[in-house]
Amino acid sequence: MAILQPLVDLAAICYRQGIRHVVISPGSRSAALTLAFARHPGFQIQVCMDERSAGFIAMGVAQQTGVPTVLICTSGSAAYNFAPAVSEAFFQQIPLLILTADRPKEWLHQYDGQTIHQSEIYGKHVKRSFELAADYGHSDVLWAINRITNEAVNLTSMIPMGPVHINVPIREPFYPSASDLFEPSRDIRIIRREQADASLPVETWHEVINEWEDSPKILIAGGQGKACAALSEVLSLISEEWDIPVLGDCISNLAGNARFIKHHDLFLGNVDTENLAPDLLVTFGLSFLSKEFKQFIRKHKPVRHWHITQDEIMTDPMQSVTRIIPVSALYFFKNIFEKIDYQLFVQNSDPESDSSYFGEWIKNELDTKQKAQIYLQNLTSLNDLTVLNSVFKFVKPVDQLHIANSMSIRYANVLAEKFENNEVYCNRGTSGIDGCVSTAIGAAMVNGKPTILISGDVAFLYDRNGLLIPDLPDNLKIVVINNAGGNIFRMIDGPAALPETEQYFETRHSFSARRTCEDSGIAYFVVNEIDALETTIHSFLEVEGISLLEIFTDAYENEKVWKNLKQTCREVNR
Repeated sequence: MAILQPLVDLAAICYRQGIRHVVISPGSRSAALTLAFARHPGFQIQVCMDERSAGFIAMGVAQQTGVPTVLICTSGSAAYNFAPAVSEAFFQQIPLLILTADRPKEWLHQYDGQTIHQSEIYGKHVKRSFELAADYGHSDVLWAINRITNEAVNLTSMIPMGPVHINVPIREPFYPSASDLFEPSRDIRIIRREQADASLPVETWHEVINEWEDSPKILIAGGQGKACAALSEVLSLISEEWDIPVLGDCISNLAGNARFIKHHDLFLGNVDTENLAPDLLVTFGLSFLSKEFKQFIRKHKPVRHWHITQDEIMTDPMQSVTRIIPVSALYFFKNIFEKIDYQLFVQNSDPESDSSYFGEWIKNELDTKQKAQIYLQNLTSLNDLTVLNSVFKFVKPVDQLHIANSMSIRYANVLAEKFENNEVYCNRGTSGIDGCVSTAIGAAMVNGKPTILISGDVAFLYDRNGLLIPDLPDNLKIVVINNAGGNIFRMIDGPAALPETEQYFETRHSFSARRTCEDSGIAYFVVNEIDALETTIHSFLEVEGISLLEIFTDAYENEKVWKNLKQTCREVNR
């Protein structure tokens, strides 16, 4: 009999710590780990043969639940294939518990198959790496496995959340007989770690409020973050009552207020926007999508820049941070509004923020929004922008949007008013094109919402192995904009002017999603002409079950339309 009891207990600890979802990539060396979870009645298990896709599926699940998802693979290169998802989860602060089976260390460099250096294989892209002992005979080893498992699970969920790795060397024999019973030990110990509430002392609040009141031009800007109705509400109050502009890319998930600045990416490249520079910039969230905004702040550095974050690492992408405030954004904005609002009431005075500054921001916002709408209405060709503009007409507030990197998310950002009340997700932790399909699959498996993925052709083709899993989620709809290559390289400075662009940057191709849909049992819709666009979108969204809409556009037309849009919006504000 080959029941490795400490691994059975490892699975039981994960369950008692609240973990419910496990994604497994099959293998032999990982058999004991796989069976420990598969024979436990409490887990929902997804099998995915491709480790790279498996990692992103697990990330999509954890992204939605906020609870760690377990990832299991066999030894060797399988573990490396988790790396893209692990790094994305690290920078998006998504909790994963990665369990990699391994060969005992004495077999390294002995021509033994699937034996590589797996200890700390993910480097600095995990919160911590652990390794279990290969021999389970000593009581201290059993104690260590219990402690490490508890510590790893707790660590994934500590703010900021993130992936944690346990490498598990396993000796043979590790296959039990079919009739062997897997029962957790009676004396399993569960160690829980409580979350501390981060707050600011009174002295710091006095300093912060004094700096706030000494800054007539205040700008609040949100980076990538999950939707939070309470945060959007308090930012709306601050903007409405104090005339302070609040800026956010579509991935900031700020919703519910027409005063929020959404079109900054289209007008901040204007040479005449120097008057929009703030005295005090207050940022929160993760990465900013808009390169124009980052460059604008780097060029026009504020006197003060506060960044609200509970990260231990100091992030300063705009090269202007003067104060790190280590609390949650909701706590900070709720408290500063209440404190200053009470102070104004007691003093019977008005806020000292410059209303004309807000006026400049909102004028640019409204002018640009109007100009963009007119431009889009006058387009008659089938191109990436008209495609997404039409798709977003059919999006309902309940729909969750997943948008691939490269041009897809940039298009979406300039059309953000079309879906300002929808949750928006994008893998902006590392901003790679890998994993967008698999992440959306994982999210759709657990979110209970209609889920729409919008992807370019290269990102889709790169990650279509995620569609090889059984029982694809019925609530997932996929839109693939196929312009036969990496169209972004025609849009950005540098490669666009090179004669090698088409062959070495765009990587032109003639593939489509049709056969992938046939292989995976996905309803397939296609559009080649603009006249059929909206009727086909409607049919695609209304069909029951998972479906995919592929729309073919021309790379040269896309380039012209995108560049003309940006030029048109900049001209209006001069």
